[in-house]
Amino acid sequence: MRKKLIAGNWKMNLGPTEGRALIAELRAEIDRDAANLARDREVLVAPPFLTIPAVAQALAGSSILLGAQNAHFENKGAFTGEVAPAMLKAFGVTHVILGHSERRHIFAESDELVGKRVAGAIANRFTAILCVGETLEERDGGRTLEVVLRQMQAGLAGLKAESAERVVVAYEPVWAIGTGRTATPEQAQLVHAAIREALADHFSRPAADTIRILYGGSVTAENVDSLMAKPDIDGALVGGASLKAGSFAQIVRGGSSAAG
Repeated sequence: MRKKLIAGNWKMNLGPTEGRALIAELRAEIDRDAANLARDREVLVAPPFLTIPAVAQALAGSSILLGAQNAHFENKGAFTGEVAPAMLKAFGVTHVILGHSERRHIFAESDELVGKRVAGAIANRFTAILCVGETLEERDGGRTLEVVLRQMQAGLAGLKAESAERVVVAYEPVWAIGTGRTATPEQAQLVHAAIREALADHFSRPAADTIRILYGGSVTAENVDSLMAKPDIDGALVGGASLKAGSFAQIVRGGSSAAG
């Protein structure tokens, strides 16, 4: 059984003081259920870079994992404004979100650059959360699978089967991020199933069966159960709803034995 992963992407929100406060509230919400939740899921938060040290301290002794929202593919060098994998590792970061649509569309990160970042994260023993997703224009043009699978193949280019255990894929339709619109569970499952088939072609069937594929895009406590009931949806990458302890805790419990 694939353990579900519920990841909170804080984006450019919450400084160190606010981040510590949110972690304290979140731990109060979910630490009491930690043993039950641990049976079938993991929980992760990804703060802004400058908030990571404070959050790392606040997470001491917790089962909640610490992620970052991006990482460069080199460990040092003349890369103004970038953050090296080794710098993140020093604070206990285990997962890195890469290729998020905001990085692709606002900051013009290409498929090739995302692939280099993924390879760098894997080389530094991180779990890479590779984000893929289509725009509304691409969906309306019937190009969803073409775009999503192209992004995924480029993101995983050069990775061999032994790297599969450090790969998570997050399907985030761009038209559903922060808009309140969500792909129906059936729409999401269709894309997730295609991603899993492509993972089997890239790695192997056994590897594809172990890789978690998350859904992201206006995930809420109201829709998480129906999404995660689908066979190829292995968790959620949560944006705005992860900034409130109560709403994120509800999503964390979604579809679990601790939900009640």
